Order: sequence, then C-alpha cells, then structure tokens
Amino acid sequence: MTDARTDRDLALALRLADAAGAAIRPLFRGAWSHERKADRSFVTEADRAAEAAMRALIEEAFPADGIIGEEYGTRNEGAGRQWVLDPIDGTTSFIAGRPIFGTLIALLQDGWPVLGIIDQPIAGERWVGRIGQPTLFNGKPAQAKPLKELGDAVLATTSPHLFTDEEADAFMSVAKQVAEKKIIYGGDCYNYGLVASGHIDLVIEAGLKLHDYAALVPVVEGAGGMMADWQGNPLDAGSDGTVIAIGDPARLEDVLEAMG
Repeated sequence: MTDARTDRDLALALRLADAAGAAIRPLFRGAWSHERKADRSFVTEADRAAEAAMRALIEEAFPADGIIGEEYGTRNEGAGRQWVLDPIDGTTSFIAGRPIFGTLIALLQDGWPVLGIIDQPIAGERWVGRIGQPTLFNGKPAQAKPLKELGDAVLATTSPHLFTDEEADAFMSVAKQVAEKKIIYGGDCYNYGLVASGHIDLVIEAGLKLHDYAALVPVVEGAGGMMADWQGNPLDAGSDGTVIAIGDPARLEDVLEAMG
C-alpha cells in the first residue's frame, strides 16, 4: 500500500471512531433497549447505531472494500481489504455503566491486520496502531513495558467463566505464577490498550471472534508488545480465537510453557 493510501485509510478509521462515539455517548447510562442474540450475548441500540454509522462511511469512501461487522454481518466477502468492526466490545460493561468498553476498528489486508483502533468514547481515550508505525495513545507514542519474570506480571482476562474447563486449567496454570493481587478480571478490549501503554503485562483469553481481536494486534505490537494464539502463532483472520497479548515478547515462551 502506498503512503497516500495508508494515510487515507487512517483518516477514515479516525472518522469511523468519531462517528461511533457520537452514536454511543448519548446512550451511555441512559434509557435504551437491549436484547440477547442467538449466542446469548447482549446487543443494544448503541451497538447497532454505532456500526450503522461506521458502515455508511466505509461504503461511501471505499465501496469496493469488504466489511465484517459484529451486528450487520459481511459485505464484499472476497475483497482483499476488509474493515472489521466491533461497535461496542464489552457490551456488558456498557449496560452496567462502566466506561471500560471500547469501539474496535481494524483494516485487514489479505487477512492480516494492518491498522487498528481501540476507542473509549466516554473517557476520550484512543489507541491507534498501524503496521510499521509506533502506536499512538491520544496522539502520543505508547510503550509497553519490559517484564523481568512472569511472577512480576499484572495478568488480565475478561472473565474466567468464558473458558472451557481445559482452557481454564491452562489460564490458572499461568495465574499460579503471578502474584494473586495482580490478577484483573473484566475489561475486554480496554485491557489491551493498557498493555500497549505499559500498565498491564499480560492478557489471556479464548473464544474470541475476528472482530474481537483484529484491531488489537497493530495496537499492541506497535507499542513493542506481541500478540499470538495459544500455540505462539501470529494472529490473522484464520486464527482459532485463543489470544495472548504480552507487553514483553521475551516472556511469551514462559507463558506458553506455563500453559502446558
């Protein structure tokens, strides 16, 4: 991709985040309806309004591009460029009035994430990652922190209840090597922004879909961290939904060994 094209991509991605935030903010801690989807997860008016606003902008700017959205499905499925949208990652937190959810926006080129945004529209916090470029947090470089040993890590996961029994065993094998008071539950995509900014060392999750993780990869890796599946492979559109995000790539092998 040319520099001019990547600049246009970034400009559009920032507009998408602005549009999603404008749809979400009036409904936060307000009166709105929500329902359960077939997978028992929640969806709200805010999810749908934010995704609809983003899709309209993409279709106007780049009509040949594909779109993969959590709420409205796939458009132009065979396109080499695919925009991946999760309007509210952490809908339960949104419903509960907790400002630790986020809007996720990714651009895939031939299945690989090349641009990603994590936007928290209530706190006004935005992480922007682009392949080959440093991650920016509210316009300033973000930097993941080094980790001397796994025992020093701050470990996070959205919920241990989302793991299968086997996955929970693997997670707890890592948790046993981390100080008990340094384990954080809850946070969804917000945890990955905190990895990029050097506040959390390690996130371990499973059962994620493409819209849950695609945007996170350029953000974490542009800050010096690493993202991989539970076998240590890089994440792309075909990944199995197991995810490790770590601020210090030198400790990834320690995590994989601990998981067994």
